[in-house]
Amino acid sequence: MPEPVKKTVSAFTKKPKTTEVTAGNTAVFEAETEKSGIKVKWQRAGTEITESEKYVIKTEGNKHSLTINNVGKEDDVTYAVIAGSSKVKFELKVKEPEKSEAVTPAEAAPAPAASESPAPPAESSQNTEVLSAETHPEEPLDPIGLFVARPQDGEVTVGGNITFTAKVAGESLLKKPSVKWFKGKWMDLGSKVGKHLQLHDSYDRNTKVYTFEMEIIEANMTFAGGYRCEVSTKDKFDSSNFSLTVNEAPVSGDLDIRAAFRRTTEGHDDGAEFNFSSLLKKSTQTLIPFCRGEGKSESQSDVDVWDILRKAPPTEYEKIAFQYGITDLRGMLKRLKRIKKEEKKSTAFLKKLDPAYQVDKGQKIKLMVEVANPDADVKWLKNGQEIQVSGSKYIFEAVGNKRILTINHCSLADDAAYECVVGDEKSFTELFVKEPPILITHPLEDQMVMVGERVEFECEVSEEGATVKWEKDGIELTREETFKYRFKKDGKKQYLIINESTKEDSGHYTVKTNGGVSVAELIVQEKKLEVYQSIADLTVKARDQAVFKCEVSDENVKGIWLKNGKEVIPDERIKISHIGRIHKLTIEDVTPEDEADYSFIPQGFAYNLSAKLQFLEVKIDFVPREEPPKIHLDCLGQSPDTIVVVAGNKLRLDVPVSGDPTPTVIWQKVNKRNDLLRNSDDSMTPSENSSDLSTDNKLLFESEGRVRVEMHEDHCVFIIEGAEKEDEGVYRVILKNPVGEDKADITVKVIDVPDPPEAPTISNIGEDYCTVQWQPPKYDGGQPVLGYILERKKKKSYRWMRLNFDLLKELTYEAKRMIEGVFYEMRIYAVNSIGMSRPSPASQPFMPIAPPSEPTNFTVEDVSDSTVSLKWRPPERIGAGGLDGYMVEYCKDGSTEWIPALPGLTERTSALVKDLVTGDKLYFRIKAVNLAGESAAATIKEPITVQEILQRPKFWLPRHLRQTLVKKVGETINIVIPFQGKPRPKITWLKDGQTLDSKDVGIRNSSTDTILFIRKAELHHSGAYEVTLQIENMSDKVAITIQIIDKPGPPQNIKLVDVWGFNAALEWSPPQDDGNAQILGYTVQKADKKTMEWYTVFDHYRRTNCIVSDLIMGNDYFFRIFSENLCGLSETAATTKNPAHIQKTGTTYKPPCYKEHDFSEAPKFTHPLVNRSVIAGYNTTLSCAVRGIPKPKIFWFKNKMDLSGDAKYRMFSKQGVLTLEIRKPTPFDGGIYTCKAVNECGEAEIECRLDVRAPQ
Repeated sequence: MPEPVKKTVSAFTKKPKTTEVTAGNTAVFEAETEKSGIKVKWQRAGTEITESEKYVIKTEGNKHSLTINNVGKEDDVTYAVIAGSSKVKFELKVKEPEKSEAVTPAEAAPAPAASESPAPPAESSQNTEVLSAETHPEEPLDPIGLFVARPQDGEVTVGGNITFTAKVAGESLLKKPSVKWFKGKWMDLGSKVGKHLQLHDSYDRNTKVYTFEMEIIEANMTFAGGYRCEVSTKDKFDSSNFSLTVNEAPVSGDLDIRAAFRRTTEGHDDGAEFNFSSLLKKSTQTLIPFCRGEGKSESQSDVDVWDILRKAPPTEYEKIAFQYGITDLRGMLKRLKRIKKEEKKSTAFLKKLDPAYQVDKGQKIKLMVEVANPDADVKWLKNGQEIQVSGSKYIFEAVGNKRILTINHCSLADDAAYECVVGDEKSFTELFVKEPPILITHPLEDQMVMVGERVEFECEVSEEGATVKWEKDGIELTREETFKYRFKKDGKKQYLIINESTKEDSGHYTVKTNGGVSVAELIVQEKKLEVYQSIADLTVKARDQAVFKCEVSDENVKGIWLKNGKEVIPDERIKISHIGRIHKLTIEDVTPEDEADYSFIPQGFAYNLSAKLQFLEVKIDFVPREEPPKIHLDCLGQSPDTIVVVAGNKLRLDVPVSGDPTPTVIWQKVNKRNDLLRNSDDSMTPSENSSDLSTDNKLLFESEGRVRVEMHEDHCVFIIEGAEKEDEGVYRVILKNPVGEDKADITVKVIDVPDPPEAPTISNIGEDYCTVQWQPPKYDGGQPVLGYILERKKKKSYRWMRLNFDLLKELTYEAKRMIEGVFYEMRIYAVNSIGMSRPSPASQPFMPIAPPSEPTNFTVEDVSDSTVSLKWRPPERIGAGGLDGYMVEYCKDGSTEWIPALPGLTERTSALVKDLVTGDKLYFRIKAVNLAGESAAATIKEPITVQEILQRPKFWLPRHLRQTLVKKVGETINIVIPFQGKPRPKITWLKDGQTLDSKDVGIRNSSTDTILFIRKAELHHSGAYEVTLQIENMSDKVAITIQIIDKPGPPQNIKLVDVWGFNAALEWSPPQDDGNAQILGYTVQKADKKTMEWYTVFDHYRRTNCIVSDLIMGNDYFFRIFSENLCGLSETAATTKNPAHIQKTGTTYKPPCYKEHDFSEAPKFTHPLVNRSVIAGYNTTLSCAVRGIPKPKIFWFKNKMDLSGDAKYRMFSKQGVLTLEIRKPTPFDGGIYTCKAVNECGEAEIECRLDVRAPQ
């Protein structure tokens, strides 16, 4: 299969680089092209450079150079080199001579630093120019957008650090650009800077590049996702998307934690924090401990220091650290403290929201939480604002413990952060709304234009106002300062407009959406003018009409007519006309003064079409009376006597005659029966024999019409207006008078453009090429065919694109640079000296496609006595032709005949070849097949013997089945045990030595595993299960223990043993039914006889007797006890029959006397107002907390104006928390808000700033 042709973006293999030289020196720029012989142009500030003493231009093969002598400050401009459609810009920077001397003292400064640091030493001033020339081109000179370097996708392990870098060209900026970092579509990371996120920026004055960095520290799994960097200036904006992937840290073996907390020579910040959990997951490193005293052996690194630290008391930490060489004790103590903290369990939520949700645009989504209290009220917040019921957009549901928020018809406005609030606890999540892919419904079309013409690419997408990306030869297009490219949207249609095209605009243009790509080719050719018909010399007589006519290829081209080098001025006798491609100069009533050289010059082209007008003087001699008629034609005595006229032109034939009396003139069109005779000198003359002409002559005597005859005294005129093919033939003029007769034959040949060729045929179709063949036209127009022009178009397009600019001499052509998978049509034009024929019928539509590559990873999976199991992976390259299936074949060892292994093609990536002969050695191969044909074959290198492989039976018992499997009553049991063994083994299941009942327990066996299935477990399913694998005299068996448990029964024989003081003693015995599980403890509860509300006294109590204390005097108490095992508490409890009475002791209580305390306090804000920035249209709140006794009176102000009477604001005060709610704020509501608290002890106030920004 031929390799695909890679499309070259640039014609240069080596590009000139920006150079800095000293004034007065010489600058040399060098470039190399791919091919030799390419014409290269050099430009200075947009103007082409001509060779002179200052500028020396050299070309040797494919190497080109520009030398600038005696460089001055005026040469500090932008230069360019052009080859074909490729253009490379570079700069020459000129510095003053005295600046180079000033640098010399500073060059020695970096020298001492080179010995102190491993960094490379600073280079000398001699290398400074070279360094800048080499490093500067790394930054694009003409960046697309504002970015010089965009942030790239990154990947990091949990606990690791990563930095994203963006570079912005600052050479054309008046001030520092504004940069924002976002996560997702809305989260501004500028407010998230802290422990895990740092933002940095810097500016390089040498390269004039701003560098912006976002550093993520100690990444965790929630940091993964899409990010965006936006950069903006006063009049420009650009953005770049990138993503972060966070991988879980690989779990490995032991780790010597001493290495993690041992300080290195580089040093650590004492306040730095260590991620101990990630350190435990790192691979083991062999380190030699360092401590004072004698060196420890390397085997000491095997000691689990972490286990020692966990078990040791805090007072021993320093001693252990010193013993094992750990010097950074502070970092270790912080991590130990964090590890020992138990995660606080939520009391309000049983199940929280997931970290994130994703939904397609237009669909609905449900956010659900489970709360601990079924009667709890919840609040749903969106971006910090409470969601209110509004129509059918939001639906709130409460089903038992579940609280559900349903969002219908999700749009991009619903892409936000959501919270569920229960009391003081919150559950957070993010909702991402995914837009459907935008498809290209009408693709781009290829175009061919002339230099300077307007180009408009048009495509249609599936959604109005969609955002698309335009590229040229793989480089993204943007609006430049010169407005070279203009982008336009009209509903679903997208336009790319190039106002004035140049040769550099040729290339492949691509429009991309998130759901499709369309490519079209633009060919810009220089204006060429073809002359279809030049002007011819004329010989006319006095007072006749002279007509000069020419035809050019461009009907818009104008021109001037010259007479002997002077412009012809039209008047009543001389007329100039321009109709379409035809230019005419008509001279009526020709006079001798009109005899001259006439020329036509097209405007804008170096053409000069010349012809000569000769004046024919008619001499009248004295003729005696009764002179026989005579035809005076110059061509009668010459050979050949043929007049050639172009089809569509006018033929005027003046025939001078004489005779006295005046003869009668008769014109006839005759048909020749035989060919013309040839003389020895190959000249053609009519046959002397009159029998050569047919007798069915046609008389021509009309004086009006397209073919007519005009009679004059001394001559006759034969005229054909708009000559046609049918006018071709032999015309005979006969003169008769009483004295005699004369006749002459004139041959008229009409030449025309050729007939259109027949439809071309397409063959040898490849990935992006095909061969076009055609036949010559049936009629060549009377002139030999000079060549052919080939055009192509996409099937659904109406625009034909020319493929060749030089005429094709052959009848075949190989068309290239087509897009695979697109249908094309071809047509042909035939060209002769007269012009170009009409197009041929279009060829049959065809699609350039190529076969796929060979399948990969072709292996043998299994072999038996009569079958072979094969598997493979799809080809690496499938192409536009798709994949119809795979063809599997085999060949016997020693043979060359390949036999199909399967009937037809298979679409699967595995196959089982059956009915093979045991003992045969076979080769197997597989081919991928699509519309273009078969791929190369993937073959097994060694022959496969068709024979069953005996494999010893063996169980692979999962780890969780190696211990007792505990299940609750009613749960489903599904045990899968994989095994190996060939041929297929016999499997036997036993329970406690007995065969299993198939009605109660389900057994399913396959060739690789066996499954035990119990739909609903009962207590009698508990026991020891044994499964045996048998192949002939070989076997293997495993045992599985299943324990089915249930809730226990209540305790027995509960007794109230004794009551004294504030105490009561209870005793009981264990339950009769333990639920087939160990009793883990008991729950003891008490209830006052008056209320009968039960309160738990002991939980998970393991003894069978207890003493209940702290009872209240004078009350009667009942007691009940629940038993507990792995399934939970018993359904019922054992309750005491008689209450325990707590008697009164008769003591009197004397309350102590306390001095009354004054609790008055002036107002004081315990929580301040915080500056906020919100989006217009969404309700927002400002909150703070105040303390004061007596309760202070609250006042709210905006810009010192009291808000008490304004209905737009609502003020709340609850338990000292003050809240101001602003309903649907607008940018006008931004400003300084003040909260003032006043009571009789004093007053206090606090303020904040609120910014309201318009939604983007």
